[in-house]
Amino acid sequence: MDPEQVHDSETQANADTHNGALDETGKVDRIRDILFGSQMRDYDGRFQRLDERLTREATEARADTQKRLEALETFLKGALESLTNKLNTEQFARGHAVEKLAQDLGETAKALELATKNLGEHTDREIHSLREQLLAQSKALSDEIREKHGQVKADLEREAEHIRGAMTGRESLAEMLSEVALRLKNEFKVPGA
Repeated sequence: MDPEQVHDSETQANADTHNGALDETGKVDRIRDILFGSQMRDYDGRFQRLDERLTREATEARADTQKRLEALETFLKGALESLTNKLNTEQFARGHAVEKLAQDLGETAKALELATKNLGEHTDREIHSLREQLLAQSKALSDEIREKHGQVKADLEREAEHIRGAMTGRESLAEMLSEVALRLKNEFKVPGA
């Protein structure tokens, strides 16, 4: 045989072997897609639902926090406005009483001084009380946010652990299918044999 013909026949044999390997690789890929395609779509769907749920819960928590802050702000504004109105009303009444009772200026001045002092103490107590209420509500809101965060984190960790467990099963199945493929091709060798 001519050396060129020998070389051509070897090239043809190598090409046939290579095509056969590609065909088998394609078959393995198709088998893998058939076996795992639905699981991967299921995992993708789970991840998407989990992401949507986390986004929704974060949005709800943010909206709830915003509502509470707005309610607290409205409450504080109303309380301060009420105190201001009360103070303005009382100051007006005292001023009117001073004008009306000009002849009794000494006694009226003492009464006004006492009333102003009492009003200041009362205002201080009210402001102190409002601060304590604000602090308590802020602490309760922080605790609730922390609790919700912990719950969401725990849910996420449980989902992740569940998915990891499912993925471990998939890896074992892939190893088993690889071994089956090697046995079918008579390429599997038992260690120590």
